Amino acid sequence: MSGILDGKRILVTGVLMESSIAFHTAKVAQEQGAEVILTAFPRPTLTERIAKKLPKPAKVIELDVTNTEHLDRLEGLVRAELGGLDGVVHSIGFAPQDALGGNFLNTPFESVATAMHVSAFSLKSLTMACRPLMGSGSSVVGLTFDAQFAWPQYDWMGPAKAALEATSRYLARDLGPESIRCNLISAGPLASMAAKSIPGFSELAGVWDDRSPLKWDMTDPEPAGRGVVALLSDWFPMTTGEIIHVDGGLHAIGA
Repeated sequence: MSGILDGKRILVTGVLMESSIAFHTAKVAQEQGAEVILTAFPRPTLTERIAKKLPKPAKVIELDVTNTEHLDRLEGLVRAELGGLDGVVHSIGFAPQDALGGNFLNTPFESVATAMHVSAFSLKSLTMACRPLMGSGSSVVGLTFDAQFAWPQYDWMGPAKAALEATSRYLARDLGPESIRCNLISAGPLASMAAKSIPGFSELAGVWDDRSPLKWDMTDPEPAGRGVVALLSDWFPMTTGEIIHVDGGLHAIGA
């Protein structure tokens, strides 16, 4: 039985735990026929252990998206393994602890700059590092958390996600002539490693218990992973610069 990613070669960043959207993206992508390669930082050995739980083997490349040397060598490493790429998944985000948890007014610029570099600028850096590997019809997909609102405890990750969303639109504009699409999935809150790093995360997640039209399960990343895989496929050939919500419909509901 054929899958929607048959013959596709996909690079997935951010596989840290089995509970991550990135892991489920890689899993569904393999189930749908893709060859998958993973990147990891700061602990590639951890990702290698988690990768053993995927349906098929997947090579892991160390990649710090703030390290120019890592970005420069990525093309050669991926080309040697897969020959090229048809899709790239950006599942990377980080903010120092003093940029989260109700400290918005007191966060120093150094911490804000780190959040912006790792969480937003890296979408451009990663895409440009992979650009020579991608041909017509390729797809870049990132992950956001709806930046229209000021969420409890989320603080400077909110502006970082807003920057990510704007970066995706500009990449869509500039890579469109090469028939490379760039879109984002806006997922609801999940009990991932990233979530656990946010002080008071339960307050943020509680909004979904009260307002989501579809019952939201914080322990199930697969719907978001399926959304990413759909955007990687050829089923959205004329969609770029878009943000698809996989959040139980909460984005559509007023306060």
